[in-house]
Parts: sequence; structure tokens; C-alpha cells
Amino acid sequence: MQDIINAVFIDRDGTIGGDCSITYPGEFKLFEFAEEAIKLLKSLNIMIFAFTNQPGISKGKSTVYEFEKELVGFGFEKAYICPHSHEEKCSCRKPSHELLVKASNEYNLDLTKCAVIGDRWSDMLAGNNAGTKKILVMTGAGKEALEIYRDKWADVEPNYIAENILEAVLWLSSRHIK
Repeated sequence: MQDIINAVFIDRDGTIGGDCSITYPGEFKLFEFAEEAIKLLKSLNIMIFAFTNQPGISKGKSTVYEFEKELVGFGFEKAYICPHSHEEKCSCRKPSHELLVKASNEYNLDLTKCAVIGDRWSDMLAGNNAGTKKILVMTGAGKEALEIYRDKWADVEPNYIAENILEAVLWLSSRHIK
């Protein structure tokens, strides 16, 4: 029996485009295969949410509105953004699962029927703490998450490791989406 996926939470930097560094709206470019992955999820009537840490917002380098506008323009239903730096010690910054819980409350989602796709250890921990499926992609910081930072999430196993977001979505659609 398949587990049905109702929503997918996708990290921004390194997962859908850009690289390991932060690129601000207006300069950020989607990976070509990310566009295809988003279209596939939409064709399957899966809700797609962005969830991302963007500390440059608290430093005045961009705004939540600019990030939200960009991500909704890419096809996301909504963007859940932590605007704080690590030093601010907020409760919403990944690896916290607070952004996922917020979405769950707003959209009445069962997080056990959701998936997280990301390239960092913090994405995997957030998904694990929320009870979602977890897919690590090897774009962006994926390799470092496995090779350098594995100790930060040693007790967590991703459900799948994909080369990129399109492979992640294809895996999900073949196993978890009717």
C-alpha cells in the first residue's frame, strides 16, 4: 500500500537553483530540471511549499516580500521563510520544524503525508522532526551534508537520496502519489 503525499516542502538555495551560497531575488536562477519537477507536482495536484532560511532579510539585504514573490512566481503555493540569522536563535530557523508545523496548521495538513526535499542536513532534521518523508538532493550542499555534516543528523535516514529535485519528484510520484 502506498503512502499518499498531499504536500511537498522544498528548500530554495541549492535545491531548486542557485548554489550553496545565498542568491537574492532578481539574481536567482532555477535549475532547468526544477521547473519540470514543479510542473510535474502541479499536474499531480500536490501542494508545493517553499521553506527556506534567509538570514539576509534580517540584515536588510532583501525582504520577505521579495522572496515570497519570487517563489510564488516559480509555482509554489506559499513560501515559509525564516528571516533570522543563526545568531538570533529564533525558533523558526531550520533545523527547527516550526515552518512545517505552521504550514500544517494553515492548510490542515497531516505532516506524515508530506515530504521535504532539500540539500542540507538542516532540511533533513526539520523533516524528520515533523514526521515527513525526507529526500536529500545532491545539488547544492547535498554532498557536504552526507560527507562532512553527517554527524549533525547521524540518527536520521533520508527516505531517498536523489541526484536532483526532478529525480526526487519522480521517485515520490512513482511510490507515494496516486
